[in-house]
Amino acid sequence: MTISVQNPVFEYEDSTTNKKIGELQLDSGIPMSKISSDDEVFLAPEMNAFGRQFRDYADAKSERQKGVEHFYKTQHTNQTVDFVKKMRSEYGKLDKMVMNIWECCELLNEVVDESDPDLDEPQIQHLLQSAEAIRKDYPNEDWLHLTALIHDLGKVLTLPQFGELPQWAVVGDTFPVGCAFDESNVHHKYFMENLDINNPKYNTKAGIYSEGCGLENVNMSWGHDDYMYMVAKENGSTLPSAGLFIIRYHSFYPLHTAGAYTHLMNEEDKENLKWLHVFNKYDLYSKSKVHVDVEKVKPYYMSLIKKYFPENLRW
Repeated sequence: MTISVQNPVFEYEDSTTNKKIGELQLDSGIPMSKISSDDEVFLAPEMNAFGRQFRDYADAKSERQKGVEHFYKTQHTNQTVDFVKKMRSEYGKLDKMVMNIWECCELLNEVVDESDPDLDEPQIQHLLQSAEAIRKDYPNEDWLHLTALIHDLGKVLTLPQFGELPQWAVVGDTFPVGCAFDESNVHHKYFMENLDINNPKYNTKAGIYSEGCGLENVNMSWGHDDYMYMVAKENGSTLPSAGLFIIRYHSFYPLHTAGAYTHLMNEEDKENLKWLHVFNKYDLYSKSKVHVDVEKVKPYYMSLIKKYFPENLRW
């Protein structure tokens, strides 16, 4: 049975027996964890830690909201094809540091994401909140637990050791460059100040790509997603394809929330997108002021790191 890629569910009702069935299976044959009762189903809160709706970019009254809008104006102006190619070339060398995954997790204590209207907590807490929420509902998918833990590690790009890139070059929603900017991108109006808007090669639906080319062949706006994807892939991580897909595209909201840019996807992308939909609600809705006890859960995640990554990685 195939889960809905738009609104994944954790249980369904057998029309012949009116009984709820708790195990769904993806096309790839990977089983989803059983959810045996309603109270075990992940429930998304209606409001974020600031008492507002999640991903609310319309209300510009608060200082934080104004800062978020200014962030996207700067990001949309500067994320060009040339900039992305320059960043991928520079950071693809992986010559900034050698350290293990947990050491990188600890570095995130110094990072707060200025593009996020839902949370102002240190990033290590967001990683653990996401991972622990998924671990509760999907106890058998350990690769998904680890993916949640590491998905934002690329945000270390804001730190001096990694070149201290400005936040617009590290965080925020991502989008393809080299083709038309879809209107589903948040604060789309600011793309009018992007130099690529004047290049006819970049202003068709497919742009410099071809339909069905696969997202692997598409240049995404530069940031922590693409960087961490490169780190995992080039260091020989054994995470499944879906895990790497989640890492690279978890901020690609125009795709996984609005359904834009699907014309660039191939069949593998479509399969992996189902797992990204599963992951996304935990990434978004598990943000909380309630902290996870780091030392209590550390041994479990250390065992997963050892399973899926080498001891030390080039960053």
